[in-house]
Amino acid sequence: MISTIALPFVVIVCIFVGIAIKLDDGGPIFHMASRIGKNGRIFKMFKFRSMIVNAPDLRMADGSTYNASDDPRVTKVGKFLRRTSIDEIPQLLNVFLGDMALIGPRPDSAFYLEHYTPEERIILTVRPGITGWNQAINRNSVGTKEKLQADIYYVNHLCFLFDCKVILLTIKTVLSHKDVYRA
Repeated sequence: MISTIALPFVVIVCIFVGIAIKLDDGGPIFHMASRIGKNGRIFKMFKFRSMIVNAPDLRMADGSTYNASDDPRVTKVGKFLRRTSIDEIPQLLNVFLGDMALIGPRPDSAFYLEHYTPEERIILTVRPGITGWNQAINRNSVGTKEKLQADIYYVNHLCFLFDCKVILLTIKTVLSHKDVYRA
């Protein structure tokens, strides 16, 4: 229901951000990433494109996406989109389509599915979220295993009041521009 109400807002944001992306480098507006959804189903996650066209997929040793303030793959507009988390707004379309929820474990890249331990697979019992416990407390500052531990904690303590706490902390984290990049 929230994604339906937010749809007009998403369209308006897409128009303005789309124009900015096109003016910046002329490439596509969206990046469609293959992600792991509920029950291990792979889906395409919408994001505003923040990197140059055909940017190489750089990974950290733990499999997480390389993310640094001086990443030469990130466009000028992309730096702003990432710092403000505006690049995540198109994921409301994934919520509308039923692939994601507003709150839940952030979906990992599709290739990571075979690397989950039996304990970590509990995160596959819920829909992934636009934000989650890890984003609220760590944003992008921790590695894959620490992120998965936060996601497991979230799934094991799932309740409405916890979701409210996640939303409030996420807003605080995004507005403070805290932990945008991994050290």
